[in-house]
Amino acid sequence: MANIKKGDLVEVITGTTQERGGDRGKQGKVIEVLRDSERVVVEGVNFVTKHVRVGQTQRGSKTGGIEQHEAPIHVSNVAIVDPKTKKPTRVGFRTEEVEKDGVKKTVRVRYAKKSGEKL
Repeated sequence: MANIKKGDLVEVITGTTQERGGDRGKQGKVIEVLRDSERVVVEGVNFVTKHVRVGQTQRGSKTGGIEQHEAPIHVSNVAIVDPKTKKPTRVGFRTEEVEKDGVKKTVRVRYAKKSGEKL
């Protein structure tokens, strides 16, 4: 089971501060997890400008120009936000027994280490 998943609220914990034009301290949802390169794409963080070649659609409208979108950031540079305190925390795993339709199952659950709350 992974520490960070798609849809989690994370905070950037490294890099330049926001006063200096960086992303440290910004929070956003995880859009995509790139497991092979150990990176995540976070909403509203790590914007890059991309120059796209000008073309035409079938209707005749122009496409291309300068676009901005989020670039991947390394997993070690973000931390999950604790749902209780709204501050970055580490992730732990514990097993819990869940009863469904009269059958008990042990399930592995992620939790925030600071507050102990389920994620």
